[in-house]
Amino acid sequence: MRPMPSVATSPELTVPEATTGPRPRVLSGIQPTADSFHFGNYLGATRQWVDLQREYQPFFFIADLHAITVEQDPRVLRERTLRAAAQLVAMGIDPERSSIFVQSQIPAHAQLGWVLQCLTGFGEARRMTQFKDKSAKGGEGAASVGLFTYPILQAADILLYRPHYVPVGEDQRQHLELTRDLAQRFNHRYKMTFRLPEPYILKATAKIGDLQEPTAKMSKSSSAPAGIIELLDDPQVNAKKIRSAVTDSGTDIRFDPDEKPGVSNLLTIYSALSNRSVTDIAEEYAGHGYGDLKRDLSELVVEFVTPFRDRTLELLEDQQHLLDVLEKGRQEASAIAEATLNDVIQRVGFAARAQAR
Repeated sequence: MRPMPSVATSPELTVPEATTGPRPRVLSGIQPTADSFHFGNYLGATRQWVDLQREYQPFFFIADLHAITVEQDPRVLRERTLRAAAQLVAMGIDPERSSIFVQSQIPAHAQLGWVLQCLTGFGEARRMTQFKDKSAKGGEGAASVGLFTYPILQAADILLYRPHYVPVGEDQRQHLELTRDLAQRFNHRYKMTFRLPEPYILKATAKIGDLQEPTAKMSKSSSAPAGIIELLDDPQVNAKKIRSAVTDSGTDIRFDPDEKPGVSNLLTIYSALSNRSVTDIAEEYAGHGYGDLKRDLSELVVEFVTPFRDRTLELLEDQQHLLDVLEKGRQEASAIAEATLNDVIQRVGFAARAQAR
């Protein structure tokens, strides 16, 4: 009998040990560029956010400024921002313990972003691999300046809150290294202002592969519909995608990402959802065919996504509640962001703002 999956827990996650005193801060964000979260970003990044609420002071934002680095339909972007908020709450982010807010509602993000752009070398920005990857399709000349400076705004997003840890996917590690470099540069040129944040990456499931091209990352921007598990899709549609997933030559079930990337990807997903080790699962299916593994995993996926989907749709029925959650988060985030920005204004040499009488 397979154990029931849990949306709010991830035993393979090792939460960094908190220090005594005030809770250390953690910060991360997600773009509202799809109607639904998918297994790639959920298992690779956002699931760990829930665990960090236990002993940390979390700030989780919906990165709508980053979203417009490529063209967006304004109505759809607004709707997806609320859908992202609903999914964060549905997966276990508690607004009483975490600040959930919308990036564009905190002007300090863009203001600090400009200061950091003026500290960043052009060649340094060109080396960011995500710009190369995202601009490859249409050519660099067609890419927006916003896409080019995206990592610098991301650095501002982080440094505003002076967090101890930044939960990120493996593909964001280079951006966090840039963030630390810019923080050190600012601290050296002006005055000690920014904490150097540490990356926090869930290594066991840092990369979930495309179901149809398992050597490629599952991604909303590059995966075909059959290759991606959307958490808000009909559960039976997702079950069919698992049963149709690409496997490998041979019949043995073992974890070998080089020789058997398809089976290894399915085992990784199974492990993440069942709270069991890949080794144990592979041993259980020794002597079984791929069909048995796919059948059981498809059932597990249905058990997992159904309550998440139901809760998200329930939250979307009460949009005023979601707006209240985001306003609470905005107020909490704004207080910290403005304090940081005031330090930056003073240290860079900008004219001070008059105090309200």
